[in-house]
Amino acid sequence: MSEEIWDPGLQSERTRLAWVRTAVALSSGGLGAMGLSARHGLPLAVVVTFVPAALCGAVLLLRTRIRFRRVQEALHGGRPVDAGLDALFAWLGTLSVAAGALAFVLALA
Repeated sequence: MSEEIWDPGLQSERTRLAWVRTAVALSSGGLGAMGLSARHGLPLAVVVTFVPAALCGAVLLLRTRIRFRRVQEALHGGRPVDAGLDALFAWLGTLSVAAGALAFVLALA
């Protein structure tokens, strides 16, 4: 059995789509949660906890082209893919959503 890549070139496209989904989820989720918090009249501190999620999602979306090129080059060059900075933005956005959700629930309680 051969160990060749059976669909050369498509890995980077799937990776790009996964990062785009993550970016859109963070940015739209952050914006939506900010709007929901504001509509419920929650304190500004609760609303602001979702801002980093929206910003991190926007940064990830803006970096899509750069990341795609790097992934493309790494895969075709046989080098490992490094997503360190992008992973950091994804984690910060996710932590922001978690902190905002906790603040949201505690403010309603």
